[in-house]
Amino acid sequence: MLSSAAFTTGFGVSLSLILAIGAQNAFVLRQGIRNEHVLPVVLACALSDAILISFGVGGFREILAGAPWIDPLLRYGGAAFLAWYGACNLRSAFRATSGLAVDGGQAASVWRTLGMCLAITWLNPHVYLDTVVLIGTISTQFPGQEGAFAAGATSASFVFFFVLGFGARYLRPFFALPRNWRVLEGATGLLMWAIAASLVTGG
Repeated sequence: MLSSAAFTTGFGVSLSLILAIGAQNAFVLRQGIRNEHVLPVVLACALSDAILISFGVGGFREILAGAPWIDPLLRYGGAAFLAWYGACNLRSAFRATSGLAVDGGQAASVWRTLGMCLAITWLNPHVYLDTVVLIGTISTQFPGQEGAFAAGATSASFVFFFVLGFGARYLRPFFALPRNWRVLEGATGLLMWAIAASLVTGG
């Protein structure tokens, strides 16, 4: 039987952490606005969170603590990927001459989109900090009810990503204007670079 207190706390903690603007959220928002492979993307993000939350609640954070080489590998690998992805967004911002065209143009394949989504998710050490370390640590406050806590945290992830991905469609008229679409692309690129810089500097 699920503990309502553990479930509610897990839901609230997870939602508060995931609300912060980050690389993953920016990617989901962009896909939602473009109406490209939204369901696979939100499922990939939510299921990734579910796996990481399960690892954290199950004690995987202790494994990470015992393998210090994992941190620099994730840190610098993630920084390199985000720097490249940010550069692609900035190039698009400077070269774009039209606004968002949902029904036109050639969309990326679902497999390429999922690859980008999973890379942004799994190569970002901040994701591990939130899901594995922080959520895993807080779950210890509910001995014997870790499953309920993890269920609440996972539910929050599914709710958030589905709302973000499918709710973004209401922003399409705004981003149909070339200037606004270029601002989004530029802001996304700068955000990726800022996150990459924070990974390298340890910020």
